[in-house]
Amino acid sequence: MSYQLELRHFRYFLAVAEELHYRKAAEKLFISQPGLSRQIKQMEELLGVQLFERTKKSVLLTAAGSYLKGEMEFLFNHLALVQKQLKLIGDGASGEIRIGFLGSAIQNVVPQLLLQLSKSHPDVKTSLEELNNNAQVNAVLKDTLDIGFVRLERVPKNLRIRPVYEDTFSLVLPISHELNENNFKGVQALADEDFILFAQDYSPLYFSTVMSICEDAGFTPKVSHKSVHAQTIFKLVENHLGIAIVPTALQYGFQMDVKFIELKKIPQRATLSVIWKEDNRNPALAPCMDLLLGEQTNG
Repeated sequence: MSYQLELRHFRYFLAVAEELHYRKAAEKLFISQPGLSRQIKQMEELLGVQLFERTKKSVLLTAAGSYLKGEMEFLFNHLALVQKQLKLIGDGASGEIRIGFLGSAIQNVVPQLLLQLSKSHPDVKTSLEELNNNAQVNAVLKDTLDIGFVRLERVPKNLRIRPVYEDTFSLVLPISHELNENNFKGVQALADEDFILFAQDYSPLYFSTVMSICEDAGFTPKVSHKSVHAQTIFKLVENHLGIAIVPTALQYGFQMDVKFIELKKIPQRATLSVIWKEDNRNPALAPCMDLLLGEQTNG
């Protein structure tokens, strides 16, 4: 009997690659474990390559299997997008643009983009997801997001990155703190304070920039707490557990007993950039990028 690869083979493979456990993958697929094992073995024979290393205690991806997993994640994400876009186009829309963002982007850049899109391209739908920098990069690479708003200096070579907004930094203090805009002389006054920062793995560029702000003032900050949420940072500051330095745009939208002092005289700036995949074929992407970058899009 002759066999050929079918889409189901790749679905079966991806389930095993995600679970690294044949029984769990079989339950997820609602098929028998022996049947799943046969399908994977058949797939390996047809491809002429081993996809999994199997022992009695574990299932591991081979190098070929790891590569195929990444490709299949992209493929199935793209198929899901195509189905969704077809439905939207069939209903009279031009499609959907999927946007990832950091919390600070929701204060200005994202709302402005949504307003501009609704005016100039009302038939383009949008969806939003708040994610950290690395999660956005992975989502754009895997085709689950079309664009992301990040604070990064560089991205993988098949992604594009362009700055879209430059912000100042502001000091965040408890409302009763002795420092204010009138008596604040410089960052060196903060040398003995405990600092609350966004976690380094959440935003490496932010973390290194804040460190450089303090180092330029002659000290290394004592970091007492880290978080991935601005509201958590502000709550900790409010409770006198430390102070923070954040992009100035983050001061809007929160009602807490904290005060902000804008650091206008330092050279560091908080740069927000947009990322997108160069070969993204979503027809809704072009009008979005034109609004964000104008003539820069083709540069």
